[in-house]
Amino acid sequence: METTIGKFITFEGGEGAGKSTQAVRLSAYLIGRGLRALVTREPGGTTAAEILRDVILDPQSPLDALTEVRLYCAARASHVQEVIGPALSRGEYVICDRFSDSTAAYQAYGRGLPLGDIANLNKHATGGTAPDITFFLDLPPAAGFKRKGGASVKDRMESAGAEFHERVYKGFCELAAA
Repeated sequence: METTIGKFITFEGGEGAGKSTQAVRLSAYLIGRGLRALVTREPGGTTAAEILRDVILDPQSPLDALTEVRLYCAARASHVQEVIGPALSRGEYVICDRFSDSTAAYQAYGRGLPLGDIANLNKHATGGTAPDITFFLDLPPAAGFKRKGGASVKDRMESAGAEFHERVYKGFCELAAA
């Protein structure tokens, strides 16, 4: 029996860049052409990963940077094992709103953790699963937050401050250029 391998597509970028919107649009385009497509997000995508998402993004969670990145990678491991890997094995297109580049941008560039350590954690969490293509939606933080509007309740990442989000944006730009 021939094994069909799907395609893994990720959208990366800062807050308000339009990742979710573009993921849904791409999925609709592919489905409209008779292809199987699944839209998912990180952190999230599985029961365990959604629980971890709630902890990570809760403004009241007192997480240090190392705990934060480990929780992201735990969520990613669950997501890859339970959703992404099986869908790819079935020959589906998997379209993900954020993946390992977000961890590099937010936790290495934003939080200051060593990029090499982040790469190793991601490698273990993904088991080597990597996107076939990543689309970086290049939008500076000020414009992204303006697009999002003035939400009264912000999650931990959105509340991190302008300097943090500038470092994250710089990280995304450097990762995209590599």
